[in-house]
Amino acid sequence: MFIKPLPKYNKKTGRHYTVYQLCESYRLEGKIRHHIIVGLGKLEEKLETEEQIKLLGKQIEEKLKGQTTLDFDTIDEKVDVLAKYYYNEIKKKRRYDVGERSDWQTVKVSSIKNKDAREIGAEWLCKQAFDQLAIADFLRTRGWDQEKISLATTHVISRAVYPASELKTVSFIRENSAVSEITGYRYEDITKDKLYKISRELYSVKDAMENYLSRKTNELFDLDDKIILYDLTNTYFEGRMQQSQIAKYGRSKEKRSDAKLIVLAAVINREGFLKYSNLFQGNMTDSKTLETIVNAISRKTSFTNRKPIVVMDAGIATNDNLKMLKAKHYNYLCVSRSGLKQYHADTSSEPVVTRDKKKQPIELMKVKTGDVNDTDNYLWVKSKAKALKENSMNGLLSQRFEEGLQSIQEGIQKKGGTKKLERVYERLGRLKQKYPSVHKYYDISVIDNGKGITTSIKYAHKKGEDHGKKAGIYFLRTTLNVEDEKVFWSIYNTIREIEYTFRVLKTDLDLRPVFHKTDDASMAHLNLGLLAYWLVSTIRYQLKQQGYNSQWREIVRTMNTQKCVTTTMENIDNEIISIRQCTEPNQKAKDIYKMMKYKPVPFYRKKSVVLPTEIFKNDSS
Repeated sequence: MFIKPLPKYNKKTGRHYTVYQLCESYRLEGKIRHHIIVGLGKLEEKLETEEQIKLLGKQIEEKLKGQTTLDFDTIDEKVDVLAKYYYNEIKKKRRYDVGERSDWQTVKVSSIKNKDAREIGAEWLCKQAFDQLAIADFLRTRGWDQEKISLATTHVISRAVYPASELKTVSFIRENSAVSEITGYRYEDITKDKLYKISRELYSVKDAMENYLSRKTNELFDLDDKIILYDLTNTYFEGRMQQSQIAKYGRSKEKRSDAKLIVLAAVINREGFLKYSNLFQGNMTDSKTLETIVNAISRKTSFTNRKPIVVMDAGIATNDNLKMLKAKHYNYLCVSRSGLKQYHADTSSEPVVTRDKKKQPIELMKVKTGDVNDTDNYLWVKSKAKALKENSMNGLLSQRFEEGLQSIQEGIQKKGGTKKLERVYERLGRLKQKYPSVHKYYDISVIDNGKGITTSIKYAHKKGEDHGKKAGIYFLRTTLNVEDEKVFWSIYNTIREIEYTFRVLKTDLDLRPVFHKTDDASMAHLNLGLLAYWLVSTIRYQLKQQGYNSQWREIVRTMNTQKCVTTTMENIDNEIISIRQCTEPNQKAKDIYKMMKYKPVPFYRKKSVVLPTEIFKNDSS
């Protein structure tokens, strides 16, 4: 409610004056309307200041709603007397639901309608995570006003719940989601251009925001970052990006060799929280980025007093990178890039067997190499599941390799086929290059007539060579002196967390592919996905602590069962009663709220009453 001034002019006296009305705003067919509750007359003759007029409106509203939030010391006697008078006038004229009429109404059942139903569960979950991280407080320290903060909050939450283009996001906010009702930004004011602009402004504070959130999550959940995980992924552009400085052709992990790429490097801790991220040109190889990242994380406040353990995959663990980590006094754990040829079991330990999440056995054994200059420790690992997968893959590759050999043989035999000896060797070379992991297990001989013309080729498996024996075997390498093989394995197994991080970013948060046409827009798009991931990781970490391990898409689906709906009805006095409220969360959603210690609903009920239209004596309408 608010007191609205209404300027007037008296033609007889030629004087201007102001009368006041107590009004209430409501929404009708998407437009804001004002409902006049009661006229207050010339308040300036009764009250001296504008503050008293505002206080009068507040006190009348509190009396109408049965609230008593004003302190006794702040009550103005003049204001209190007027508030009681107008309250009684409103009650007498039945201009507002007060007293016993607020809960009990006689309504026409046929007039009851439910409309404007919107999803609110997932949005409310993300909003509380946003508030838990105090991102709005950080943005205020950067000089952001409340309107910009509300728009940024709306955009980040929408990205986490419904990852899509800015154009589709606008439609989602306006038609499907109640996110605006909990962020305070009117959905009618949202446009794709505003979303583009706020994305760029969020990207302008990326580094400071990342530092802040890194410290904030450590403080919230008492984390120490003893282990950090480092890996890279890439995503591709659908456009040509001809003027781009970052989009380059490279080795695509999605097999999109026809599209330009951008490389995302991420450092996370074992709990799944981002510690640092960077974007590189698409032709950057995995192994060349590590020193840049290490130098950056060394400047992080959370790493100044100690060096965490760096866990990485084989693609990054080159000898040069490992030497660099040692020089900077970082411990590391990685997959050895090549299988050890000379090694023997460590007599001080015994082989052990552990199991993965699918209960498949994994054999572990500490081994030593014959190289006296190699001071690293090694763990021999044999995975039954990995062996089955490799054997299946090698069987498929062997089949395709043999089909390639058969095709070369058919070309030699048929008329017009490739018969020249040098051309046949070229075809064999290309085939071996295509299947490097299996051709070494074959003996291949080329037979010619002595005149440079090939007559046939023969191939057979090498005797004593069985790549199935080596399937599923790999070696872990570390500077740590770990006595327990299972501890050794569990440290490395944390790398699954960064694999999940990339899966969420690229699939659940729609970082793949990139449809933007400029570098600035692309960087802002990727940064928005990373911000949304902060909400995802904050929620999932707390749920995992309670034993709830569902994927993010499943969490969103569960929470989307909670809606926000407006119910309208007509009472016996022909007044239209409108109630906006959230549905009760179902049991699964309640469990999530309970585990998170979050509130189950953003608001319980918003009620308004529209009085019937008054027909005046001379009103021809």
